[in-house]
Amino acid sequence: MTRIVVTGADGFVAQNLIVRADENPAWNIVPITRASTGAALAEAVAGADVIFHLAGVNRPGNEAEFTLGNLDFTRQVIASIEAAGRAVPIVFSSSIQAEQGNPYGRSKKAAEDALLAFAERSGNPVHLFRLPNVFGKWARPNYNSAVATFCHNIARGLAVAVHDAAAPVRLVYVDDVVDAMLALAGGGSGQGPFHMVAPEYRVTVGELKDRIEALRDARAALATERVGAGFERALNATFLSYLPVEDFAYPLPVHDDPRGRFAEMLKTRDSGQFSFFTAHPGITRGGHYHHSKTEKFLVVRGQARFKFRHLVTGQHHALDTSGDQPQVVETIPGWTHDITNIGAEEMIVMLWANEVFDRERPDTYAAAV
Repeated sequence: MTRIVVTGADGFVAQNLIVRADENPAWNIVPITRASTGAALAEAVAGADVIFHLAGVNRPGNEAEFTLGNLDFTRQVIASIEAAGRAVPIVFSSSIQAEQGNPYGRSKKAAEDALLAFAERSGNPVHLFRLPNVFGKWARPNYNSAVATFCHNIARGLAVAVHDAAAPVRLVYVDDVVDAMLALAGGGSGQGPFHMVAPEYRVTVGELKDRIEALRDARAALATERVGAGFERALNATFLSYLPVEDFAYPLPVHDDPRGRFAEMLKTRDSGQFSFFTAHPGITRGGHYHHSKTEKFLVVRGQARFKFRHLVTGQHHALDTSGDQPQVVETIPGWTHDITNIGAEEMIVMLWANEVFDRERPDTYAAAV
C-alpha cells in the first residue's frame, strides 16, 4: 500500500486531493495540519512513500509569518526526510507569485530553492507546481479566491465588489491540479522539477463575474449555459458547490388542464429543451405537425399509442409503447402526429425538442391525424 503524507491537509487543494486519493484503496493517506506536532510529522515522513507538501501561508498577520509558514516549515519537512535516511518524493504547491518580488512570492521562491538544493545534494525527487489562482469546490470565500467569493456572494444575492473589471485572472481548476499531482504519486517523472497544470484559463474579473451571474440566472430561466466541457463545466460545478442547502432545489411552473399537466424542465442555448407531460386515461395530446422541429418522446409510466399521417401521401402509421419497455419515439417533419393514453392509469411522458419553443415562430401547426 502506498503511504501518502499530505501537509496542509485541512486546506482547499489538500481537501480535494485527499478525497480523490481516498478513492484508491491502494493508497493510505496521512494528514498533517498546523495542529500536528513535530513528532507526528517526523513519524509520518519516516513511513511515507510520497509527500504532498501543500501547507502554506498566504494571509498572515505579519510578513514574518510568510517565512515561518512557507520556508521554515518546508525546511522542517526536508529535515524529517533526512532524519528518516531514505528518499521520499516531494510534490510541492508553489505559486506563480514566486516569479514576483512580493513578500509572499519571495517566501515561496525561498521554499522552492530549499527543495531544489535538497534534491541536488541528495538525489531526492522534488516536483514543484507554480500554480496560478486555483478554483473549485471548498475554497474559502472572502479569503484569497475571487471565484470563491463571487460564487458564494452571487449564490446568496450578496453584493460583489469589482474594482477593475478589465484586470486579467489566470485560473486552473482544482480537479486538474489534483489530477496532475496524483499522477506523481508513484514518484516517477521524466521531466524536470517544475510542472504545469493544464488547461489554464484566462479571463478578466468582469467576465468572471458575468459568467457566474449567468449561471445563477439560468436556474430561474429554466435554462443552462454550455456547461458540458472546459471552463464553463468547471465554473458551473464550482458555482453549484456554493449554493446554500435551501437552494439545492427550485420549482418548475406547471400548466394544468383537463388533459393533464405539462412542465418545461430545461432549455439549452442550441440543443433544444426538455419537458414532461401527463395524460389521463383516454386523453389524446398533439394533433399537429412540424416542418423542421423534431421531438423525442419517452413514456416512463403508462401505455401510449402514437399515430402519424404523412401530409402529402396520406400514409398512416401507428405504434404502441409503455413505461414497462422504454422506447424513444421520434416525431418526423412532414407527418402530423398525436399520442393517446390507452392505459388505465395516468401516463407520464418525457419530451425533448431540438429547439427552444419560440412563440413568434413555433413551427407547430394543427392537423388531425
